[in-house]
Amino acid sequence: MMISKRLPELQLLILCTIGCYIFLELFVASAALDGLFGFTGVDIIFISFLLSFFVAIISVIAGVGGGVIFTPLMLAFTSVDTLIIRSTGLVVAMFSGLVASGPFMRKGLADIKLVFLGALPILVGGFVGSMAAVSLSQHLGETGDSIVRIALGLLLAAIALVFIVGGASTEYPEHVERSKLATKLKLRHMYWEDTLQKPVKYTVHNVKIAVLLLFAVGFTGGFFGLGGGWAVVPVLNLVMSVPLKVSAATSGVLLAMGNSAAIWPYINVGALIGVVAAPWMLGQIIGGIVGAHVLSGIKAAFVRKLLIVMLFLTSLKLLSRGVEGLFNISIPFI
Repeated sequence: MMISKRLPELQLLILCTIGCYIFLELFVASAALDGLFGFTGVDIIFISFLLSFFVAIISVIAGVGGGVIFTPLMLAFTSVDTLIIRSTGLVVAMFSGLVASGPFMRKGLADIKLVFLGALPILVGGFVGSMAAVSLSQHLGETGDSIVRIALGLLLAAIALVFIVGGASTEYPEHVERSKLATKLKLRHMYWEDTLQKPVKYTVHNVKIAVLLLFAVGFTGGFFGLGGGWAVVPVLNLVMSVPLKVSAATSGVLLAMGNSAAIWPYINVGALIGVVAAPWMLGQIIGGIVGAHVLSGIKAAFVRKLLIVMLFLTSLKLLSRGVEGLFNISIPFI
């Protein structure tokens, strides 16, 4: 409630949303859909909006993008075409990052120099990944997707383990030596940490390796429709030694840029359907605003723990879907 009082535009957006759904319920005739517990089309739209709202808050706080939660959820509980799910997942991830960009910039959490550095490799990687996803779907079917899903699931699990082993040291990384390339590019920064009530200074490391990894992140994010936030945060935090909260905020801005390029190959083949994407986009806008304002007052330790959970859950889902596709079996409860 306090956030909505400080943001009159958020109040207006919420009121308009409520008004639209009241109009749909009163004046739009919608029959019950088969296999969906008697829900009508309007009910599904409203439920999608609510789910998107909560997904946006969690994803913005963790800096992973809403696609990381949306895509596995849809793949697990629906029979919608995988290309449609992945294209919508990119839209969800894009809007969660797009909405959060403004508050992050105003609060000084997002490092604009890192955004400029990482934008190009993520843009190119995301576009190439989406092209590869469409091509594999048209020529190789599910077998190629399943193999890559298993590899990506193992990678996510490994990253989560690194966060656990690293412990609290990943929240505010420190290095004695300085990176020569980072010094030339003037990649050093300082931000105000509310929970410590003092400024935190940091320097950036391993720039060349990070650029290559960000291209790979963009590729896999575009291919799976997850966005790239699930791996952008570890790259910034673990490889480049950027504080975790700044990594999460910067990741949100990079997501907004990278996914905007990755979505076009899906649009070109008709995989993005407006009636499916619209309620999720709206939920991301409102939830993203709320999540961006919540992030600045949350301790970095909580963000780290939430990120670990996100990585493990996503890894589990990717592994299960990959095994199911390869061996034509069904894994229950996953």
